[in-house]
Amino acid sequence: MGARPFLALNIAAVPPKLPTEITSEILRGGAEKAREAGVVIAGGHTITDEEPKYGLVVLGFADIDKMMTKGGAKIGDALVLSKPIGFGTTTTAIKRQLATPEEITEVVGWMSRLNKTASELALDFGVRGATDITGFSLLGHAHEMADTSGVGLRFGMSKIPMISCARKYAEAWVFPGGSSDNKLYFEKHVTFDESIDEENKMLLFDAQTSGGLLLAVPPERLDALLSRAKEIGQPLWHIGEVVAGEGIKVEA
Repeated sequence: MGARPFLALNIAAVPPKLPTEITSEILRGGAEKAREAGVVIAGGHTITDEEPKYGLVVLGFADIDKMMTKGGAKIGDALVLSKPIGFGTTTTAIKRQLATPEEITEVVGWMSRLNKTASELALDFGVRGATDITGFSLLGHAHEMADTSGVGLRFGMSKIPMISCARKYAEAWVFPGGSSDNKLYFEKHVTFDESIDEENKMLLFDAQTSGGLLLAVPPERLDALLSRAKEIGQPLWHIGEVVAGEGIKVEA
């Protein structure tokens, strides 16, 4: 939403038999990302649990007049995505011990990339409509934006970036359960071009972990935004438009 984080608390559930060096690495990873985000970890809470869990509670400051929200998309805005998709199918392949070392490196590299720069860039260019792409998938979170903003969205299938192995694992139908749930829940709001196959449809419903931002960019600022992003090494893809009406249409 464009807030500037300043404080975080560790929240962890640790199995009694988990080696302490693994717990230490988990906390170290969180600390390193917090430092990269400019955040101080001020404490936290830990409990014992048989299933390991870790997260951060984060507090920050936002300028109310400049916040980005799901309800901020306007007709004519360009839809811009800051990370590719395919994380859910690939992490499921990792769990099933199907993924190669190169594929693991690729997906972890994207998931561990902060949305900080993309968010700051969007604020600089007056973006007011945005959401992150996580467990509800690209189309699920896009529907939330469309519904809250009272608009329709149009995507181009060929414009949507995917990590290199996403299609391979989609063809093998390696998806997390959440992706099927997304399809069941959100597909009534989506119209697909008849040329788009089931694998690509499912990738658009794929549950993401640490996905990117979907930004509704004022059209007169799009070229300057993309140019600036290229200068500073921030990936951005123009994948669609905000249109009048309701629902989502995915063209070829």
